[in-house]
Amino acid sequence: MKTTKLFAVLLLMASFLSCKQKPESKPTVYIIGDSTVKNGSGKGDGGLWGWGDYMDQLLDTTKVAIENHALGGTSSRTFQSKGLWEPVKDSLKKGDYVLLQFGHNDNGPINDNFRARGTIKGVGEESEEIDNMLTGKHEIVHSYGWYLRKVIKETKEKGAIPVVISPIPRNDWTDGKLSRNDQSYGGWAKQVAEEEGVTFINLNERMVNVLNPIGEEKVTGTYFYKRDHTHTSARGALLSASLISEGLAASDNDLKTYLLKDPKTHLPEKKDIFLIGDSTVASNNDTLVGWGVVFEKYFDTTRVRIHNKARGGRSSRTFRGEGLWDAVKDSLSEGDFVLMQFGHNDGGHIDTPKYRGSIRGMGDETQVVNFSNDSTEVVHTYGWYMKKYIEETREKGATPIVLSMVPRNIWHGEKVERNDDDYAGLAKKAAEEMDAIFVNLNDEVALKYEAMEKEQVKDYFPKDHTHTNKEGAELNALTVAEKLEQIRNCYIRDYIYLPEEAKN
Repeated sequence: MKTTKLFAVLLLMASFLSCKQKPESKPTVYIIGDSTVKNGSGKGDGGLWGWGDYMDQLLDTTKVAIENHALGGTSSRTFQSKGLWEPVKDSLKKGDYVLLQFGHNDNGPINDNFRARGTIKGVGEESEEIDNMLTGKHEIVHSYGWYLRKVIKETKEKGAIPVVISPIPRNDWTDGKLSRNDQSYGGWAKQVAEEEGVTFINLNERMVNVLNPIGEEKVTGTYFYKRDHTHTSARGALLSASLISEGLAASDNDLKTYLLKDPKTHLPEKKDIFLIGDSTVASNNDTLVGWGVVFEKYFDTTRVRIHNKARGGRSSRTFRGEGLWDAVKDSLSEGDFVLMQFGHNDGGHIDTPKYRGSIRGMGDETQVVNFSNDSTEVVHTYGWYMKKYIEETREKGATPIVLSMVPRNIWHGEKVERNDDDYAGLAKKAAEEMDAIFVNLNDEVALKYEAMEKEQVKDYFPKDHTHTNKEGAELNALTVAEKLEQIRNCYIRDYIYLPEEAKN
């Protein structure tokens, strides 16, 4: 009897362990393609997104996993020749899905020393032998259709289910209509899918049908950006993903059973841009206007928020000492930006009212100031304060950008007085020592003044030689935006919107 009971217990434990060791895994949706499917790292690099980044908002991820393996710059050929398809193929199991979209890069040269990513046009069996100028390897290049068929067949061999998607349209318009690709890569993708008996989603056709009624002017700047006719914005990527979802829902593909019934889609969180500085940046009154007041007119405010935290009369020392910086710092999140411009008030007295001067220089020297209420303050150099702002901005995962002070309306002959030997120069040194982005606003605005009539410049300064009116503020703000837009290693440029006249 005891033996029977022991045997039953052991059998139950074995059954339990067996179930535990072999959990039933959910199917995986693998996504492969180019930068229109995943741009950069898939985090909105450069403000551009691929539709693969939004499929997790449309599929029930409690029942299906999603892996976006798309890589920018690849074609149907190079995604395979670079070894990107192999790990996906090796991971496939029965019941998985592969969503594939190629074509945007297949039209490039078949052999060159730059990208060598082109495929033979069409869906035929013709091939071309080359010694690849880029890789140095001998290679047999096939047609676009041949590469698609290879992925489809290898997907099927693993028991997985392929879904072919036509390339999204480019933001190219003719006679008020978006260009279609049904006579090229979109049409060839459809032909291969039909011949192989797999699901085809005509994303190109679906997007064109949605965007044409909206019109070029509204599509550009909403679903695409003027600087790029190929890659979508977040809204464009979400639209693409939603149309793929619609295509799946209308198909007989089993993947549609994992579509959310009422998906709650959302766009990425807006980034925050904080401005800190003095009255030449701040909101003062209707007559005296800092450039930070009008700064947002040069930005895409659907994706960023501008917070002008500058305060008149403040120096690099007092903005910190009064707790104004702590309030900004506590609001910072990863991916935000801080534009900092100080200097106009740092040359004031250190130890007499208004107690706002900082020590000229970049070093660690200090000066103790004694106040009448028996309190004291340790005052540092201008460079020390600026480097602290930079350091603490980075600690929050945000990007610091240092600007030199705007020039005063002071002329020496035909030249506007520069501040290179004082706080403008010190701002540059602080940025250099901390390897931070620097915009020489002092010099850039002075150059614009010198290209104008002195009387016109004088009109910008209604009260004194330091503070501008709204028109002067707009010139300064535009100058900042123009210089930031030229910086290649900082994503803030991708949020900037410059009027056409400013680009000429």
